Amino acid sequence: MVMKNSLSMPLIITAAITGAETRKSDQPNLPIMPDEQGLAAKQCMDAGASIIHLHVRDKMGLPTQDINAFRASMDAIRNACGSDIIIQISTGGAIGENMQKRVQPIIELQPDMASLNVASMNFGNDIFLNHPADVNMLACHIKENNIIPEIECYDVGHITIAKKIACDGRIRLPMHYQFVLGVPGGISATNMHLEFMRSQLSDDDMWGVAAVGRQQLPMAVIAMTLGGHVRVGFEDNIFYRKGELAKNNAQLVARISRISGELDRPVASCLDAREIIGLK
Repeated sequence: MVMKNSLSMPLIITAAITGAETRKSDQPNLPIMPDEQGLAAKQCMDAGASIIHLHVRDKMGLPTQDINAFRASMDAIRNACGSDIIIQISTGGAIGENMQKRVQPIIELQPDMASLNVASMNFGNDIFLNHPADVNMLACHIKENNIIPEIECYDVGHITIAKKIACDGRIRLPMHYQFVLGVPGGISATNMHLEFMRSQLSDDDMWGVAAVGRQQLPMAVIAMTLGGHVRVGFEDNIFYRKGELAKNNAQLVARISRISGELDRPVASCLDAREIIGLK
């Protein structure tokens, strides 16, 4: 068994292909319809991604937690990529979405993984509301449906909250954390902050980094060298380099795959990722 959080463990690359905030007017190549998301997922998988982090949009291109929209996109991704690809749906939805709508897709569709936001916070000029009672309810639904939660940590205190929820029996161990760095209202994207957040985890816990904007690439490289995993994609960053829009999500994934190869760290296939995470 490959030791977790080591450079010998294959790198799991997550592609956050759409998000809830990115707009077509900012990134014309943003995939928002099911067929577009299916194609984007296949391109990302071929480039080295094993997890697709999925937000969906309605016919007007607005973020939604509609069951049918999720079903259509999940079907398109499975048809394009096969059954091995790991689909991780977002339960965050758009800012202001109520928890009943946010939780419904995991109950009805039972994806491989789901995001778990554990605390309320300022999010840019908005407030991302996650009431403790709603968080506990969501965590219970994720566990009852045998879905792997990814704990989204926008600050160090979110790790402490997640540990408390786990101690109450609502999160299965070991835990899988995503450090979301650089969101206005959350912890900034620095090497020191990443090292400190990593130091708060248990030895068996898994972790990855999703940094926004221009910090995506440097934080991803640091995470790779520390034995963590990486998320890239248009949800977090629409540029390939300063002033140059990325051609597609796969271009961002391919760059991480190349760098990982230069570091002599193998990139996880979908089946590798399933074994590492504990998915059938």
